[in-house]
Amino acid sequence: MDERPDMVPDDGATPENETHLPPRQRERQPAFNMPTILLLTLAFLIVIYVVQEYVLGDDARDAFIVTLAFTPVRYAFPLSDQGLEWLWTPVTYSFLHGSVEHIAFNGLWLAAFGTPVVRRIGAWRYIVFWILSAAAAAFFHAALHWEQETLLIGASGVVSALMGAACRFAFPDGGGYDRTHGHLYPRQSIIGAFSNRTVVMFTAMWFVGNILVAVGLPLIGSDAGEIAWDAHIGGFLFGFLLFGFFDPIRYRSV
Repeated sequence: MDERPDMVPDDGATPENETHLPPRQRERQPAFNMPTILLLTLAFLIVIYVVQEYVLGDDARDAFIVTLAFTPVRYAFPLSDQGLEWLWTPVTYSFLHGSVEHIAFNGLWLAAFGTPVVRRIGAWRYIVFWILSAAAAAFFHAALHWEQETLLIGASGVVSALMGAACRFAFPDGGGYDRTHGHLYPRQSIIGAFSNRTVVMFTAMWFVGNILVAVGLPLIGSDAGEIAWDAHIGGFLFGFLLFGFFDPIRYRSV
C-alpha cells in the first residue's frame, strides 16, 4: 500500500504534504528490505543453531541446551543454591531452536512482523523489546507449568510479541497489513485497536490457532517438540498491551 496515512503531530500542526513529515518518515521502503538489526538477528539465530547441531558433540550439545534453555523448575528452588542460569535463561532460550523447520518458521514471521516494528522503534528499543518480551513469554509459560522440568526454546514468544505490537499500528483502517509503510501509521489505543476489523480478525485467528495447539491439534513445526502455546500468548499480550512504552512516535490520527 503506497498511500501514506494522514497524521498530525501532538502540537496540532497539520502537515500539508509528505515533505512536512520527518525525513525518516518520507523514505520509501522497498517491500523486501529488512532492517539491518533483523538480518543480524536471523544470522545470529542460524549461527547458534549450526553450533548447537553440527559443531558440538552429543554431551556438549545437551549441556549447551540445558545451560541456555528456560525451565520453570529452576524457580521452585532457592536461587542462592544454584548457578546463575536462572538469570540469563529467560532470554537465552529464545536463541535456541529444535530443527531447521523451527528456525525457518520463526525467521519468516520475524521478518514479516519484525520489519515494521523495528522501523518504528529503532534497533536499541528492539533489543530491549526482545529481552523483555522473551522474559514475559517465559514466565507466562512458567506460571502454567510451575515446578515442571520442561525445557522451553525458540523465538516464538518474541515473534508473538512483535505480532501483538504490530496490531497497534500496522493494520490500516482500510484493511490489510502494511509491512512496508505500516510504521508510519498512528498508534491505536488498546481499545481503539479492536474497532479495526482486520486487527480483530487477525487476533481471533491467532488465538484460535494457539488454542487448537493447546488441545493437541498438530500444526506446522509440531515435529520439533511440544509447542509452547502459552509462551506465544504471553508474548503476544506483552507486545499488544505494552507497545506504547517502546513507541517513540507521538502522533494522533486526524
